[in-house]
Amino acid sequence: MPTTELTIGGMTCAACAARIEKKLNRLDGVSASVNYATEKARVVFPPTLVVADLIATVEQTGYTAAVPAAPAPSQETDPLAEARQRLLVSAALAVPVILLAMAPAWQFESWQWASLTLAAPVVVWGAWPFHRAALRNLRHGAATMDTLVSVGTAAAFLWSLYALFLGDAGRPGMRHPFELTVSHSAGADAIYLEVAAGVTVFILAGRYFEARAKRRAGAALRALLSLGAKDAAVLAADGTEHRAPVDRLAVGDTILVRPGEKVAADGVVLDGTSAVDVSMLTGEPMPVDLGPGDPVVGGCVNTSGRLVVRVSRTGADTQLAQMARLVEEAQSGKADVQRLADRVAGVFVPIVIALAVGTLGFWLGTGGSAASAFTAAVAVLIIACPCALGLATPTALLVGTGRGAQLGILIRGPEVLESTRRVDTVLLDKTGTVTTGRMSVLSVHGDPSSLRLAAAVEHASEHPIARAVAAAVPASARPAVASFSSHAGHGVSGIVEDRTVWVGRPSFLAAQGLTPFSDATPPTAPPTAPPTTPPTTPPTRTAATPSTATAAVPATATAVMASPATDTATDAATDTAPSRVADRAPSAGTVVGVGWDGAVRGLIEVGDTVKPSSAAAVRRIRDLGLRPVLLTGDAAPVAHAVAAEVGIDEVIAEVLPAGKLDVVRRLQAEGRVVAMVGDGVNDAAALAQADLGLSMGTGTDAAIEAGDLTLVRGDLTAVPDAIRLARRTLATIKGNLFWAFAYNIAAVPLAAAGLLNPMIAGGAMALSSAFVVANSLRLRRFTPTRPAGTLSPAG
Repeated sequence: MPTTELTIGGMTCAACAARIEKKLNRLDGVSASVNYATEKARVVFPPTLVVADLIATVEQTGYTAAVPAAPAPSQETDPLAEARQRLLVSAALAVPVILLAMAPAWQFESWQWASLTLAAPVVVWGAWPFHRAALRNLRHGAATMDTLVSVGTAAAFLWSLYALFLGDAGRPGMRHPFELTVSHSAGADAIYLEVAAGVTVFILAGRYFEARAKRRAGAALRALLSLGAKDAAVLAADGTEHRAPVDRLAVGDTILVRPGEKVAADGVVLDGTSAVDVSMLTGEPMPVDLGPGDPVVGGCVNTSGRLVVRVSRTGADTQLAQMARLVEEAQSGKADVQRLADRVAGVFVPIVIALAVGTLGFWLGTGGSAASAFTAAVAVLIIACPCALGLATPTALLVGTGRGAQLGILIRGPEVLESTRRVDTVLLDKTGTVTTGRMSVLSVHGDPSSLRLAAAVEHASEHPIARAVAAAVPASARPAVASFSSHAGHGVSGIVEDRTVWVGRPSFLAAQGLTPFSDATPPTAPPTAPPTTPPTTPPTRTAATPSTATAAVPATATAVMASPATDTATDAATDTAPSRVADRAPSAGTVVGVGWDGAVRGLIEVGDTVKPSSAAAVRRIRDLGLRPVLLTGDAAPVAHAVAAEVGIDEVIAEVLPAGKLDVVRRLQAEGRVVAMVGDGVNDAAALAQADLGLSMGTGTDAAIEAGDLTLVRGDLTAVPDAIRLARRTLATIKGNLFWAFAYNIAAVPLAAAGLLNPMIAGGAMALSSAFVVANSLRLRRFTPTRPAGTLSPAG
């Protein structure tokens, strides 16, 4: 079914949003969600309807609707200018009225008529937006916050006119004491011009600062949308250069990015090296060094060198556009707690009007004067406006999701916040999540020239292990190779410096007649001290506790040298490894032999390296009270080695891609609430099944679409940061709703009992909205705990 977004005009409180949402949802097949804070409606509708039908329905309710369109820069105006002007003029006129009413000593002769002269423009012109909205709602048989404000201020003003012209308040020398409560003896000489003017100014101020706060809350999304470049330097096939708008770029175009310029679109670096500032996309403060072959994201700033980039994604397909879309969708959604607030706000106004009428009747029935009864009823009308209820959830969502976008954390929707509170288990995919997903040389044993000669031969191969060995030696240090041969599934060979060099499985080298390696030389390039854990024959699912596991790894090593299309995890064979490797602590490495002149001269250990930040991330996951579990399709010894290095106790290894979904279901059946972190196509089903799916933004599109939270950077420390931010946002929403409900529950009885002057009631109502907004804005100060500078070049 098609989905559209509409910009709604004329909403002034949560009751307005509830009315529009209810009206739209009455249409057959329509599912609508109206957000008061963002002033937008997200509507799913059947093909039998068109957008014009939806707009007409909203207009019949008394509001305006339109398909949102980005205004041209030259047409942009300050949306708060009119509200600010109305507030300032009204405040300048109302302050003298309030001061005269509150200080009887200042009440000169005929002061009441001066107050009327000043208050009239405030009540008529300053409060006109409330009166206009109230009349519009009356025509449609509805009542909103504007109805309460309009009736309350108009009633106070009309009573004052009655007292001045027909009562005793207009006589010269009249004095009027100011009281915080309602006086039972108030009579026809009581005027409430300060109430009418003061309440109008308080509510205008509340509306203005509310609108200003909403704009501040949405500033992160606007900043995200403005990140993109406006044009790009396109290189033609003949080498000429011309500037073109970004909307005219196509996939496959080659663009030039000079120092200080923004990258115009997602792409891959073809030529040049540079440090690129990715902070606005990922929150990573350190520039990332990029070179040929590295991916680059549109919107990032090139800080130093000259880059030539081939465009791979444009327009709505770019990572920047996808981020903005996810953030906007999250901000327009509603959590369950907000739906409760909307239901309350929808019936709140009629209940308040009934309470005001009941208050008026009660005071008159108990012998109170008409003026005192009237004043108490006005106080009930004014203090009960449900602004705070309507702002409690949307403002927190706006700020929380916006701050997340600044830090490279995309929250897909408000319902995700509920899931983060209940999660107790975090499944971590190994490859590409805990590890880099790229093979590299871990250590070299034997002849120091083994790596140099092996790199020369392997440079001609496309196998992942071959690329890792070749990349370990600079191109300038690699000698030339002749007569290169690939022995699929076993190894490679070639003539280097007049010697035939063999590289591959130890068993393959033995089959070529090379004597086994026996050199006890320590590794020439040892990795970080390897962990010591896994048992000799670990089961598929075990604990990997470094302090208790003492068994040594079997005297075997997996050595692989296959064709490029062969997966190293499936074509690995077990070879008897030399004693030097058998004595080493277990690792996640694969052993490759290097031999020449009739003997194996060295061993190279190659493996997928653990990300530098993974161990710290696991510690922080534990600090949140969560239980990390490593989930991988890799062999159990390799999985245990990685788990021990990062501090994970529970390992589920040798799981086929389809089996990851079953693992999530099994854990859920055990009563666990599961979060899944992954980045591959094989993780997509598990991410969707998990109670909370966290997808790495450096992963596949399928994984990103399946996740509830997307972590733009490839840094695992974003996981605890994302959970902390989501929990903090949910806590802010609940705190806002508590105070909004508590305020109304406490204030309405006080007003009905005559313990609140209507002007004080107006100030309290405005302050309640200000408190909710200010509490939400505290989320802008959320600080990630991850260390700086841990972003990988790919992320």
